[in-house]
Amino acid sequence: MNYLLTIVVPLYNEADNLPRVETAMQDYLKGAAAKSKILFVNDGSTDDSLRLVEAICARNMDFEYISFEKNCGLSAAIKAGFDYTETEYVGYIDSDLQTTPEDFNTLMPFIGEYDLVTGLRGARKDRFIKNMSSKIANGIRRAFTHDGMDDTGCPLKIIKTDYAKRIPMFKGLHRFLPAMVLLQNGKVIQIPVNHFPRIAGTAKFGVWNRLLGPLLDCFAYLWMKRKYINYTVSKRSDA
Repeated sequence: MNYLLTIVVPLYNEADNLPRVETAMQDYLKGAAAKSKILFVNDGSTDDSLRLVEAICARNMDFEYISFEKNCGLSAAIKAGFDYTETEYVGYIDSDLQTTPEDFNTLMPFIGEYDLVTGLRGARKDRFIKNMSSKIANGIRRAFTHDGMDDTGCPLKIIKTDYAKRIPMFKGLHRFLPAMVLLQNGKVIQIPVNHFPRIAGTAKFGVWNRLLGPLLDCFAYLWMKRKYINYTVSKRSDA
């Protein structure tokens, strides 16, 4: 299959959501603007998630998975998805389906001119305290990175794979994907997308790790920005 886009779906204990994820992805693939495949990354789930993912992939030819031996965190799952992607573009969506894969068709037209296209959740369907903590965290991060992004935590993105593979990921850096593309002199843009309430499963981030984590990660980002190596090869011998 000549796939153009790999959609990475990190998951940790999302057994209750996986039947909905399968249906939503099947519906998306029928009308996808780019030939796509789905890559589940099971982050050491302790529920029935792995068995369900194995069954989903067995009955759907456009679905694949990798599974960690233990829980490593969201950033590690996203990094593994990037590492195992072989298509020109790589997308990312959360398994809670608070964003819809249909909106990859909304982002896709911009990926030619831009190197990362991220969703912007307008009318968010989260609880007040979660919305406020996210706004504060985004404000802190934006003050440090100057990336111009209003909603870097939106779990719906498309990135050119060569940029994604050069991102030096560590825990928490999934919040800084636009900033890390900018460090590579790439171009980023945010596009409004739909947002829905969580129907099943439980959120993996609370108020404190949504606020304290990004603050600490900002200092890590500033250190990395000072140390980041960027180069362009102008000529090489024939391989």
